[in-house]
Amino acid sequence: MQNLSNISVIKEILNRHGFTFSKSLGQNFLINPGICPKIAELGGARPGGGVIEVGTGIGVLTQELAKRADKVVAVEIDSRLLPVLDETLAEFDNVKIVNQDILKVDLKLLIAEEFGNMPVTVCANLPYYITSPILMRLLEERLPIESVTAMVQKEAGVRICAEPGTREVGAVSLAVRYFSDPKILFNVSRGSFLPAPNVDSCVVRLDVRGETPRGVADEKFFFQLVRAAFSQRRKTLVNPVSSALGISKDGVRQALLDSRIKPTARAEELKLYEFIELSNYLFALKRGAE
Repeated sequence: MQNLSNISVIKEILNRHGFTFSKSLGQNFLINPGICPKIAELGGARPGGGVIEVGTGIGVLTQELAKRADKVVAVEIDSRLLPVLDETLAEFDNVKIVNQDILKVDLKLLIAEEFGNMPVTVCANLPYYITSPILMRLLEERLPIESVTAMVQKEAGVRICAEPGTREVGAVSLAVRYFSDPKILFNVSRGSFLPAPNVDSCVVRLDVRGETPRGVADEKFFFQLVRAAFSQRRKTLVNPVSSALGISKDGVRQALLDSRIKPTARAEELKLYEFIELSNYLFALKRGAE
């Protein structure tokens, strides 16, 4: 097996295949030899299980996943990497490469066809510019997966895993926590990548909830409220919520009082259950006005 953590080996393989890094795809390949085994272990790759990998790079993490899981299906958008992966993954017969955009793949069909009744986890090394859309798609579709373990930029990881009611929390924090139990597993320095990015990263794991929180009157409206609340996070909730949801300011103030939330509250002060209760009052108010 080639040492895919050796920079000279990596460069020789990439040069031989005429591969150059794409800035538009946010490509930074892991080269730290200690990171990928750790991701594979903490990400739940195991005998009897399957793994969906999002973004293969040159196959460093793919190899570690394939050593542990019964089957790995790696979704890679860059067709230029296919001949590279043919070489680096040649000894593994339990890996399938799907050359598609993860945001366009029919994931429910893929899981049903490729994994059957296996428990499935997801592992990914995500570019910063598309981290949230990919994570939210994996969660919102309510796929039959146990967890999502992802390498993300450190700042994004802190925001994704932020507790509701803290200064770091944002709309994505609430959305992620609605569907999963998120946690930061460990930090990864920028020197662990080729080419090295300008920021450090971290690995997060989102343990998917068997059931999303109960008592939500309308899920679509709930997320509209969350986005509206954080659209002007420095302001109190009344103005941005009223403007975005088409509800009078007096109506929003009353809903806040009915939800036992002070009218001067800002989005970052609310817990998840408070957002749920507020969305139910506002949804009933909006339906009553229609």
